Amino acid sequence: MSRPVPAASSPRSNFAIEVFFDGECPLCMREIRMLQRRDKHRKIKFTDISSEHFDEDSVGISWNNLMDRIHGRRPDGTIVEGIEVFRELYSAIGFGPVVALTRLPGISQILNLGYHLFAKNRLRITGRCTDETCPVHNRPQER
Repeated sequence: MSRPVPAASSPRSNFAIEVFFDGECPLCMREIRMLQRRDKHRKIKFTDISSEHFDEDSVGISWNNLMDRIHGRRPDGTIVEGIEVFRELYSAIGFGPVVALTRLPGISQILNLGYHLFAKNRLRITGRCTDETCPVHNRPQER
């Protein structure tokens, strides 16, 4: 899924994709660290939504929506979500031929379903939340 956001919220830059990630998620951080190591040409802009300095207004997406599934932003301001973010991240680090395989019928649907299940259960899987009273969902308003 992709949709444009106002250009003012995403000035042009030299990155291929900006990824919005949860820096307090151990599984997410494992992936982000691997991407940072492989991003030799600095094509990825990494934005930690758990940082006290993160401003959700600069993205135009609520913090809760950003926490529900991974989001990315292209230099033109277009927002992408879910598996498409991973495709663009992996293309940016030179894995284009592998990414092409993820677009094949069947493989694409399996990846979308798998990511949907992971995103829905991510906080529970990582042990950060076990019920609906999860402190992660009670984000302080001053952030």
